[in-house]
Amino acid sequence: MATIFKRTSVLTDVPFHYCPGCGHGIVHRMVAEVIEELGIRNKTAGVAPVGCAVFAYNYFDVDMYEAAHGRAPAVATGYKRVHPENIVFTYQGDGDLASIGTAEIVQAAHRGEKITTIFINNAIYGMTGGQMAPTTLVGQKTTTSPLGRSKEHCGEPIRMAEMLATINGAAYIERTALNSTANIIRTKAAIKKAFETQIAGKGFSMVEVLSPCPTNWGKSPAESMDWIAENMIPYYPLGVMKEA
Repeated sequence: MATIFKRTSVLTDVPFHYCPGCGHGIVHRMVAEVIEELGIRNKTAGVAPVGCAVFAYNYFDVDMYEAAHGRAPAVATGYKRVHPENIVFTYQGDGDLASIGTAEIVQAAHRGEKITTIFINNAIYGMTGGQMAPTTLVGQKTTTSPLGRSKEHCGEPIRMAEMLATINGAAYIERTALNSTANIIRTKAAIKKAFETQIAGKGFSMVEVLSPCPTNWGKSPAESMDWIAENMIPYYPLGVMKEA
C-alpha cells in the first residue's frame, strides 16, 4: 500500500507536552515539514526561548540552541554570522518576543539579519500562569487584569507585524492564524516563504501566528478557535505586511 502521509523525520519521535488545544504542536509540525521539503535539514539550526516553547529543542531533530528570555534573535544572529551558509530560525512567544525581547527583535530586523522568526501570538503569558501580555486585547481578562485590560491604564496591544514591516531590513513579514483548516494551510505557506526569503539572502523574515491558549483563556479548544476569529483577527488582521 502506498504511503500518502507520514510523520516528518525533522520531528523527534516523542509526545508533545503542550496543553490540549494548544497551537504550538501544529506550528512545530509545519516548521518541521517545511525544513524537510526544502531539503535544508542538515544545515538548519533553531533557537528556543523561555516560555511555553522552551522545550522546542526536544522536538526538532536539528541543531538547537537555548537562549535567555527574549534573546533568541541575538543568538540566531551570532550563529548566522559564523555560519552564513546555514539556515537559522527562532521560535518565540508573545511574552518572549513582544515584551522582554522587543529591542532584540527590532534591532535584528533593523540590521537586516538573514534569520527567520516564527512568532506565536496567543495574547497571554502561557507558561507562567496566564498574566496579561503586550498582546492581550483590551477588555481581555487575565490573572493580572481580572477586570479586563484597560486601554487607559495599559495602552493598546502591540502589533508586532505592522511595526516590523516599517523597518527597511525586514524582507518578509506576514500574519496568519490557526483557527481554520484554510488558515493553517496559509500558515504553512507563509512559513515556507519566510525560510525561502532567508535562503535567498534577502534579509529578516517573520511569520506571526495567532494561536489558541485554551487553558489560560478558560475555554474549550473549539471555543478558542472561535475566539481567535471573533476577537483576535479583527484587531490583528491577517495577511502579508511586507515582501521584498
